[in-house]
Amino acid sequence: MKIQRNKNVPNLTAERASVPGAAGNVTIEAAFGIPVFLFAVLCLIFIIELQSLKISIINAAQNAAKNAAGDMMAVPVLNTIKLKSDMISLLGEERIENSILDGGASAVSCLKSCVIPGTGQMNVTVEYKIRIPFPILGNPSAKLREEFKMSTWSGSEDSKAENEGAGIVYVTENGTVYHQDHQCSYLQLAIRFVPYSGVNGIRNLDGGIYYPCEKCVYGKTMAGVYITDRGSSYHNSLSCSGLKRTVRAVERSEVSWMGACSRCSK
Repeated sequence: MKIQRNKNVPNLTAERASVPGAAGNVTIEAAFGIPVFLFAVLCLIFIIELQSLKISIINAAQNAAKNAAGDMMAVPVLNTIKLKSDMISLLGEERIENSILDGGASAVSCLKSCVIPGTGQMNVTVEYKIRIPFPILGNPSAKLREEFKMSTWSGSEDSKAENEGAGIVYVTENGTVYHQDHQCSYLQLAIRFVPYSGVNGIRNLDGGIYYPCEKCVYGKTMAGVYITDRGSSYHNSLSCSGLKRTVRAVERSEVSWMGACSRCSK
């Protein structure tokens, strides 16, 4: 018996033979899609790590600045080296080494931090370099910067207002006027450490030059010296009495013979 094929039945073999390109298309899409997905995941992890590092650096810098403000009550100079050292200690060596900081602790700098003369405020600037972990780009680096201000005065504005209302004024040992504002620029000694080689080219706020201090500059001058914005001498020693200013809070009636400061008294 001879069986004849029904011509109306579709040729399934021919149809199956016509779709081998579909598998190839899936392979190509996977070849492009998987790397893009992995790249997106890498970017997300990098952003999370960057934000975490930024928060850690800001918190460490704020706590280190509080310590520096306390130190400045005894020595009125901002030590940026100690500021960085305290920051690194608060961040932790393990956290630093496992982070994206480009060079570990050496990637962090606080050298641009300073005390703003006449304001009683400390301007803390932290610069750091991060490593961007993209091998196809050659692992480039980027510089970032965090900046904030902090008061170096330990009192509060409320206590200041109460004192002024009670007739409290501020005087120095050899002063001839009294001050109503404890943050008056005449009471704030803004001490700077500058290279001795350049001191002759620096002028104080009154336009005067700096002369060697008779109390602490003798013999050889050090590589760097200390100066104040309103002073007329440069100093070898930070403990020199010429860099000290004792401020006392007294009743106004006790210094009635003194005149009022033209800058801060009303």
